[in-house]
Amino acid sequence: MISLLYIYEITDILKRKILILFCTSAFFSSSPGFAQNTRIVVDGSRVMNKIPARMFGSCIEDVNHEIYGGLYDQLLYGESFEEPKNKNGLAVSSAWDALITTAQGSFMLDSSGAYNGKQAQIIQYNSGKGRIGVANSGLNRWGIAIKKGGTFQGRIYLRAETFSGPVTLALQSADGGKTYATHTVTNITPVWQKYPFSLTANTTDSQARFALYIENKGKLWVDQAVLMPAGDRQFKNLPIRADIAVRMQQEGINFLRYGGSMVNAAEYRWKNMTGDPDKRPPYKGWWHPYTSNGFGISEFVQFCKAAGFEPAFAINIEEQPEDVANMVDYLSGDGHPNPLNIHFIEIGNEEVIGTDDPAGYKYYTERFNLLYDAIHARDPDIQVICSAWWRPKSANMQTVFKAINGKAAYWDLHTSADAARSGETVDKTLAEMQQLFLEWDPHTKMKCTIFEENGGKHDLQRALGHATTLNAVRRHGDFLLSSCAANALQPFRQNDNGWDQGQIFFTPSRVWAMPPFYAQQMASKNYQPLRIFSSVEGDLDVTATRSESGTTLIIHVINPTASATKTSIALKHFSDLKSTIKVFSLSGDPDGENTSEHPEKIITKEKTMSFTGDQAEYVFSADSYTILRFEK
Repeated sequence: MISLLYIYEITDILKRKILILFCTSAFFSSSPGFAQNTRIVVDGSRVMNKIPARMFGSCIEDVNHEIYGGLYDQLLYGESFEEPKNKNGLAVSSAWDALITTAQGSFMLDSSGAYNGKQAQIIQYNSGKGRIGVANSGLNRWGIAIKKGGTFQGRIYLRAETFSGPVTLALQSADGGKTYATHTVTNITPVWQKYPFSLTANTTDSQARFALYIENKGKLWVDQAVLMPAGDRQFKNLPIRADIAVRMQQEGINFLRYGGSMVNAAEYRWKNMTGDPDKRPPYKGWWHPYTSNGFGISEFVQFCKAAGFEPAFAINIEEQPEDVANMVDYLSGDGHPNPLNIHFIEIGNEEVIGTDDPAGYKYYTERFNLLYDAIHARDPDIQVICSAWWRPKSANMQTVFKAINGKAAYWDLHTSADAARSGETVDKTLAEMQQLFLEWDPHTKMKCTIFEENGGKHDLQRALGHATTLNAVRRHGDFLLSSCAANALQPFRQNDNGWDQGQIFFTPSRVWAMPPFYAQQMASKNYQPLRIFSSVEGDLDVTATRSESGTTLIIHVINPTASATKTSIALKHFSDLKSTIKVFSLSGDPDGENTSEHPEKIITKEKTMSFTGDQAEYVFSADSYTILRFEK
């Protein structure tokens, strides 16, 4: 007798309809058009390995504005006015727009006396009547989402010559024709001062803007403008967008890696991420001309702790040992009010990726060991991760291994997950890596972690690629720390580099999930710690797991083919199973994805069904990931 079997079923109804029939002695009756002669055998008495508890990872970095403009809930993009002037010829920082109504005046960018960064905005009011100022509509000028009664807290830095105010700060409609909230600042001095403000919207508008303007003669300097929502729009009182954070929790991830090419930027340094956020220098990012240090390593770790994720972050290999030691002290409690107790630090990202260069690998190992020593002198319990690019056929791999063996806890392997069968390649790569490690040192303790499952897709096919990768991870057990699908987030219609792979998409006012999100959620909800024996005859990718007590059995099945597959399932050494079962399954058009117009086109569904005996037949839908859950 079989108990709960959960079926998560995602079906593209418009493109593929599958008739499901079942009876008490089998899941489905035979039907024409199915691939035949597929068989799965599961033996609950044969434990193969333990499965990593932190395997449900995700990767986040400031690519495609995952952070600055996304998770980091600073609503003004271009906060420090670093960008060059607008293309319309006005000397207004290009992330901002000029605001002029009949007044006569001018704009300038001051590169000698900025409060923070390399330049500040100057607004000069010369004559006439009206307003002159600047406006900001957020990332990509998509607008700032406001709701009636919602309060926003902000701060801005001002100074003036022959001008004392007032300066009006406002929330307005996109064209400036309507004003939803205002705050007036007076007594502007010639010295930079911080002016906190609060704005409460009197209406709802998903495409509002923030405006700053003056209506009297004089010269005003503006710099470091910050606007954040208050109340429940922030996640646990952190500068984090709550709806995105909650969606990440709902995905079921338990491990989050903060790293990627962003850490390879020359100015990406820990010491620039500390202290007063308003004085942290903006820097030239890897992906963006200018990016904010308002969100850094400390904010990332705080977010992970609040959300229930295990954090791991990467640092630039050119960090100085004394700065890295200071970072460990700070995060461990020296100077931090709530010790963050970090466990994982990665040194670098995709180092020596460009070419198989012995000198490059040698330099990396020198920097790795230098920074490793600085970390472990402060906290020997921190596990340090190697980011040298993995080339299994290169002699440089053994050289790197010997240089860091006994120090590096894990070697970061980056994989591809766009293809439905991606797990097959991952499986072979992991087996080869483990074999080489043991050949180089039979007693080594070094293991692997997948910190980026990369690609350029976010559709159902990518969900299957992630699911087969997770099957590969299960097969290799505790050789793996985690497998982090990249990327965690992506702004809707924002992709300028090919990494079109967000699991969660967002606009200023909405957040929704893509198919890979649901594959992760399915797997996480059905995690069990022991992989047990399973075999398959046919073109399916299968793993089976169970609880320590043996009361719960999970079978993960991916059908990467375009045909539904009729399969016989034999369960060995499972008895006294309840008769109620549930099945979770994602299926549909491989190219199917969720859009802003249809955010639940491909979503998780579940069905409860009946079954008796230890033999069954089940038809696995084409292009599907299915979880069968049995309980005593």
